[in-house]
Amino acid sequence: MSAKHVVIIGSSNMDLVIKTGHIPRPGETILGGEFVMVAGGKGANQAVASARLGAETWFVARVGDDPFGKKMLENFTAEGIRTDHVTIDEAHASGVATITVDDSGENAIVVAPGANGQLCPEDIRRASEVIQSADSVLMQLEVPLDAVAEAARLAAEAGVRVILDPAPACELPGELLSNVSLLTPNETEAELLTGIAGDTLEAARAQASALRGKGVAAVLITRGKHGSLLVDSNGEKIFSAEKVKSVDSTAAGDCFNGALAARLAAGATLADAIKFASQAAAISTTRLGAQDSLPRLGEF
Repeated sequence: MSAKHVVIIGSSNMDLVIKTGHIPRPGETILGGEFVMVAGGKGANQAVASARLGAETWFVARVGDDPFGKKMLENFTAEGIRTDHVTIDEAHASGVATITVDDSGENAIVVAPGANGQLCPEDIRRASEVIQSADSVLMQLEVPLDAVAEAARLAAEAGVRVILDPAPACELPGELLSNVSLLTPNETEAELLTGIAGDTLEAARAQASALRGKGVAAVLITRGKHGSLLVDSNGEKIFSAEKVKSVDSTAAGDCFNGALAARLAAGATLADAIKFASQAAAISTTRLGAQDSLPRLGEF
């Protein structure tokens, strides 16, 4: 087993997308247009991004014992992701998102977490060997918080870098935050986590300071076209955004985080890894879809 692998802990969904002229009102039945079924979930997206960008990537997750779960596992294997710690849950269906998209691009989404909601500390402990020998452990908040907290604890005890993408944002306990090496909220998430409103650089500075005051070692606030702000014990550093013609920002944040972890595992400095992740995320916005948009090393 490589000493420089990445462990990603999180959700895996099958997205069921129907395009239609308008989103139906309550009680209304309409005929839609094109239907597509695509793999998604923040954890799975980040795992695919990491693997495509060269890192030995292990995924810790739960999927159902159903056709969707089988398809997800096939996708992970095809991407070269290690699935030794992807549990097949016989009691719960795979996570599913039903997405209706109208002609103007507006959407209505319902997510059934299914097996994602059953990921538990015991699942994490079973993966302790790969967690505690990793370069980085990357997590999000689409799985139960007690599983996330247990993974952060195990990793921190072993001196392993813990990267937390706090999405969807929720109140986070101090014990968890004290085990986080790098917190990567976007502007909206930073506001929700701190109560500090605003999308200016000054607001981002205040948000980062507040989050560091809660015990986080380093905070990286991603600011879309305005780039990102890193605040750690060395002070602050501002990174500019890559300029591209964006057509779809779906999974750009997942791409950024997966690329960041992969580049750090390759031995890059944090600053260089952030620049690389910004490039990867920019590339992903130039094409449609979530996992379909994620770049490979040969594109840089």
